[in-house]
Amino acid sequence: MSWIRETELRLIERLTANILKAGPMPKHVAFIMDGNRRYAQKKHVERKEGHTQGFDKLAETLRWCLNLGIHEVTVYAFSIENFKRSREEVDGLIELARQKFSRLLTEKENLEKHGVCIRVLGDLTLLPEDLQQLIAKAVVSTRAHNKCFLNVCFAYTSRHEIANAVKEMAWGVEQGLIKSSDVSEGLLSQCLYSSNSPNPDLLIRTSGEVRLSDFLLWQTSYSCLVFQSILWPEYSFWNLCDAILQYQKLGIYTKKTKCYSRWKQIAPV
Repeated sequence: MSWIRETELRLIERLTANILKAGPMPKHVAFIMDGNRRYAQKKHVERKEGHTQGFDKLAETLRWCLNLGIHEVTVYAFSIENFKRSREEVDGLIELARQKFSRLLTEKENLEKHGVCIRVLGDLTLLPEDLQQLIAKAVVSTRAHNKCFLNVCFAYTSRHEIANAVKEMAWGVEQGLIKSSDVSEGLLSQCLYSSNSPNPDLLIRTSGEVRLSDFLLWQTSYSCLVFQSILWPEYSFWNLCDAILQYQKLGIYTKKTKCYSRWKQIAPV
């Protein structure tokens, strides 16, 4: 499966997309793609197959996002905590990553056509050296593209990211490159892996779990959070539309609340 699935929306999907786009649309959506293992169990297949189906669903979802005008997507592909899983499953996930990043290098024309820039966020030193090299080649091959962005969080947890950012600032103070008074929220944000991206407008987690699992804790402070019960490999265009509707309803409610607050300041009751 390609990194972006070459399929057009059906007529009813195109009509729905146009209706949605009449309202406020998220520019950056983050996904916690949860449920691959439960999907494999449900379908009585090996866990590796569940993870493969999960990647294929990502390729399909990216195409939906492009059709909806969402030009930045961040996905939680592999947590540092995943290294604690069985050796067989970890090896399978690493091998799947090798296959998919190798495939990406053969799809330069397709990625250039859509202007997709791939970024990989995480502590890549935790990965095998050959996979680090593959990722580096994939990132370099798309770095000039600027129509849309896919951020793949791999060997990532938010606390690890924040801790690294704090270490960078401490090193800068120690080396005399910055003053201790320069340390601020803004500087910390610039030291994060995601410093080149705006914060997500919408974060979606599948599988029914209602927690962030150490994903983008700093960046999603003001994001709309949507938790859906569907398993990730079974995710559909309509699930994505539902999440966007929730984002739009929250935006309308927030706007009304702000207007009401301003009105009360002008004309208190």
